[in-house]
Amino acid sequence: MWKQSGSFILKYRFIFLILLALVTAVSGFWASKVGLSYEFSKAIPTNHPVNIAYQEFKKKYGEDGNLLVAGIRTEQLFSEKVFASYLRLQAGLKKIPGVEDVISVPTAINLVKDAATEKLAVKKIFPEGTLSQAQIDTGAALFKKLPFYQGLLYNPQTHAYLMGLRMNKQVINSAKRDAAIAAVKAQTALFSEATGIDVKLSGLPYIRTVLAARIAHEMQYFLVASIVLSAIILLLFFRSFSAMLLSLSVVLIGVLFSLGTMHLLGYSITLLTALIPPLIVVIGIPNCIYFLNKFHTSWNELTEGLTDAEVQAGKAALKKKAIENMVGKMGIVTLFCNLAAAVGFAVFALTKSEILQEFGVVAGANIMLLFFISLVLIPAVLSLLPAPKAKHTRYLFNPRVNRWLSRLERWSINHRKLVYIVTLLVIGITTIGIFRLKSDAHMVDDVPHNDKIYTDLKFFENNFKGVMPLEILVDTKKKMGVTRNFNNLARIDSLVQYLASKPEIARPLSITEGLKFAKQAFYEGDPSNYSMPSEFELPGLAQYLNMGRDSGGTSGSSFSRLLSSFMDSARQEARISVNMADVGSHRLPDLMNDIRTRINQLFPEKDYTVKLTGTSITFLEGGRFIINGLKESIFWAFLLIALCMLYLFKSLRILLCSLIPNIIPLVITAGVMGWAGVPLKPSTVLIFSVALGIAIDITIRFLVNYKQELPLYQHNISATVAQTIHSTGISILYTSIVLIAGFIIFCFSNFGGTQALGWLTSLTLITATFTNLILLPALLISFSKKKENRAG
Repeated sequence: MWKQSGSFILKYRFIFLILLALVTAVSGFWASKVGLSYEFSKAIPTNHPVNIAYQEFKKKYGEDGNLLVAGIRTEQLFSEKVFASYLRLQAGLKKIPGVEDVISVPTAINLVKDAATEKLAVKKIFPEGTLSQAQIDTGAALFKKLPFYQGLLYNPQTHAYLMGLRMNKQVINSAKRDAAIAAVKAQTALFSEATGIDVKLSGLPYIRTVLAARIAHEMQYFLVASIVLSAIILLLFFRSFSAMLLSLSVVLIGVLFSLGTMHLLGYSITLLTALIPPLIVVIGIPNCIYFLNKFHTSWNELTEGLTDAEVQAGKAALKKKAIENMVGKMGIVTLFCNLAAAVGFAVFALTKSEILQEFGVVAGANIMLLFFISLVLIPAVLSLLPAPKAKHTRYLFNPRVNRWLSRLERWSINHRKLVYIVTLLVIGITTIGIFRLKSDAHMVDDVPHNDKIYTDLKFFENNFKGVMPLEILVDTKKKMGVTRNFNNLARIDSLVQYLASKPEIARPLSITEGLKFAKQAFYEGDPSNYSMPSEFELPGLAQYLNMGRDSGGTSGSSFSRLLSSFMDSARQEARISVNMADVGSHRLPDLMNDIRTRINQLFPEKDYTVKLTGTSITFLEGGRFIINGLKESIFWAFLLIALCMLYLFKSLRILLCSLIPNIIPLVITAGVMGWAGVPLKPSTVLIFSVALGIAIDITIRFLVNYKQELPLYQHNISATVAQTIHSTGISILYTSIVLIAGFIIFCFSNFGGTQALGWLTSLTLITATFTNLILLPALLISFSKKKENRAG
């Protein structure tokens, strides 16, 4: 069948080439339309309870992850020169499109009791316009007397100051945010230039924008690097520019197809889908190597014993026959190799995580498309190129490679017991490492610890305890239950105090903090009165707060609306809003459990409903969801690949022989991760599915060749194994070098997860190469001998 397919492709090669060119042109046009993902990809499904709670929160209270923060540390802020620059910075930031509001020291307000109107008047601490040193000193003295701002806008111990920028939702979720963030950085650079004070930037809008830009840059870098590296290796192997260009054409078309598929399905480039184009290059090159290797082998076999004149006379027919042999021998092998690799990636589509589904669909579909591109383009172009010369096939007789293959042959055939003992020892050592594996992911742990994103985030954690949003919603189950029941306010304040005592959690904001601020104003601004009003003081404050009435836009009403932002419209639900440190998924569950325990003590379930939500909670659940989804995908990948192998070889014995050499590399990789302290997180769990999908390729190629050679050696297992090691080993070694070199490129990433993908996948592939060229042959011989003994 496959030989006839080769004849069919050659017969209609021009039609196939024209169709391929047209489809590639369309894919190229679509590829140019693919954009970056500007929304934080959903790791958990829309119908998941955590996601439902988060979406309900956003509908009621707005976005929780739209605050960009700028921080400085200086003892000179209230000097005339620095404060004037700080005022200009605040004014410049407020003018940037996409910045809705700026909260900072110069915009801070004070509450003043107005006995005549019985309202709290809101007054700016620092007057408008150019300020003298005396005015700044007066404002600074008043500002420092207001405990409300401690831990929010400044840290008196470290002299750190924070400026918060509330970003427009539409801007931060679109391409416009690049310009907005660039303008913010330009304004902070002007301040630094004028004062010599370094400005730290952080917050989810900033982190996401910078990471998205890096993703785009890295995709281009890795794509170019993988292509250049592959071109060099191919040129070294084949000593032929035409073979190199043909191989690069296959993978470049595959890359265009993958990007075109993203646009066609409405996907954008994310941290995961950005890996697909380089992966297409890395996976597509082996197709080319195996096809070209078989073509050159067939050519040598057909021309062996012929004179140069005879070769020249029958060159066209010989080349046609060599191409048909190539397709006949490698068509089925490449189909199942690509199918196995595609399954390894496509199983991600079975998860309920949107980011994994996109990666699985695009990667799985385009790896299969690579097969058809290779099957059509390589035979068609080879038929139009000159016949190979001696220098092009010289790599088949590389003495150093053949010496290594002879060693592998001796180890697998003559030293099987030693091979098994060494394998068991390695498995034992690495199994201990597996028990050291920990699951821990941070929001920004994929960037180096000396990166400005990381160091700036740590600045805010050290001075303001963090910028990651956490929201707590307390439902009293009664209308006006928040404001009319002092006991509820006391419970909320008790929870706020508990949260504030946690070293990982910043100053919480809630209605009770507003009441404390109001009480201080009621008692003529005395800082010692910044405390929760008593049950007897609250009615007296109510007239100043005007709670429950609309005062028609007065300043008192403004403060009332501020308090109302921490309650729903019915005053039934209270909101406690905090920022926290990026503590990681390992510590976060314990921290949330502690908070939940305190909540259960303060708010009995029969009387209250309390929800924890916000970006920190969705991150924790999303990390768990992705890791569990990846674990399930590995199981499904093994099952589906096993079924493919069973269909291909129709032998449980060979199926078992094929799976063992591929399970062991994964076990070794997991053990190395444990010993090296590489945690399990979404970016590192991905390694196992990627490595399995690619490593099984080696096994299939070896076993198909073994099955094809077996009848030629009268079913002599040892002789067939020896021949298979030599005939397939060269292409396996060369392919492994290309794959390992391709993945090593990822080690130069700015993202820790991508770096781990690079060196751990390379390690898995190195291990898989040796297990398939040493352990697999040994298993085939051992299992066949047991079968012969039972038959005897």
